[in-house]
Formats: sequence, C-alpha cells, structure tokens
Amino acid sequence: MLFFTQCFGAVLDLIHLRFQHYKAKRVFSAAGQLVCVVNPTHSLKYAPTLCAAAQTSTEQGILPPCHHHEAVHDPQLVPCMCPLFSCPWEGHLEVVVSHLRQTHHINILQGAEIVFLATDMHLPAPTDWIIMHSCLGHQFLLVLRKQEKYEGHPQFFATMMLIGTPTQADNFTYRLELNRNQRRLKWEATPRSVLECVDSVISDGDCLVLNTSLAQLFSDNGSLAIGIAITTSKIHNSEVEM
Repeated sequence: MLFFTQCFGAVLDLIHLRFQHYKAKRVFSAAGQLVCVVNPTHSLKYAPTLCAAAQTSTEQGILPPCHHHEAVHDPQLVPCMCPLFSCPWEGHLEVVVSHLRQTHHINILQGAEIVFLATDMHLPAPTDWIIMHSCLGHQFLLVLRKQEKYEGHPQFFATMMLIGTPTQADNFTYRLELNRNQRRLKWEATPRSVLECVDSVISDGDCLVLNTSLAQLFSDNGSLAIGIAITTSKIHNSEVEM
C-alpha cells in the first residue's frame, strides 16, 4: 500500500505539472517561448540575511557583496548569491552558476524569450520563486519574492539579476510581462548584478512590484505566468505600462 501510495502521488504530481505547463502555454501562445514551471520555496525567515552575513564577513576582512553599486572583482571570492538560504559557500564569479545548479538545484532555461510560471501564489510570505535564464551568452537569475514590506500587506517583487559584473549588466535590458484577460502589465529595466544584494534591490523598489490584488488579477488558479525577454541595450530607463 505504501509503494502504491508513493507511485500514485508521483503520477498526480506529473499530471499537475503538465496541467500547469498547459495553462502557461494557453496564456503565452507566442511561438518559440519556452515554459518553466517554478515551485515556491520558503525563505529561512529567521536565518541571517545575505547583507547581515556580509557585515560579519567585513569584520573578518572579507569584502561584502551587498553594498550598493560596489563591484567585487576576480580573483576575490564572492559568497553564494542564492537569496533563499544563508549559505556559507564562497567562490569565483564564474563558478556561481554551477554552485546554484548543483547545491541549490535551481533550474536553468535557455532561449531568447521564456515564460516563468510561478505556482502556489497563495502561500504565506516570505516565499521565493527562482530560475536561471541563459541568453545572449550570459546567465541571468530571476527572483520572484513574496514579502511583507508592511505588516499584514504582502507584495510580490520580481527582478532580473545578471550573473556578472555591474558593467556587464549595463549592456542588457530585460522585460517582464504579465498578460491575462485582455490586460497587460510590462516592466522594462536594466538588470542589476548579482554582486549587488537582492534584498537591497527589493528594498529600493527597483523591480516589478505587485500588490496582492494586482497579482490575483493576473494569476490563474494560484499560478502567475511572467513572460521574460532579454535584449542587448544601453537604455537605462525603466517603465511600467498597463
């Protein structure tokens, strides 16, 4: 009975995954767009944040990554860039991708345009949805976070981070687009470097910000489909169109 229950559960998970994939394809029907279903992961609410860890590293003589507009250059080591965990890992910038994939099992999707389908949007904050996007010869980290900036009022924050230096990030423009029920919401901006703290980006509001009612307007049965496109550009302006 235990074996049957486990197998049956796996089949149900597969059916659910296929259904979520179909819903995303129905929302974003443009040819060539790949769909990635991303399940939520609860943040370690009471674990030290990356910025707090950086302050400790400073006391130990290690250069912190979370200072605004401050780049860390090779051959210095940088800490783990995954915003979900307080990870003690350190390494060079060029091996960050392999660490995220092997240790934190973050998926990577390739393509000029992809669809990021975040499931279970109803889960309490703090919750993160994360995926890596390989495009134009670089890797990007998309972070969608549900967080209470004000007590009792959770918001959703979506941002794209380049796994590279701030100078490299200035060469790209990313676009996040929500499209449902004849409504369209678009955010376009220059990505930030992962050498800058994700928490700082969210605190500054330099990202796509959705309140709960707006997220529900674009969600479909608790799932939120976000179209992602990255281009090479020198445009630094950001805008929201609706």
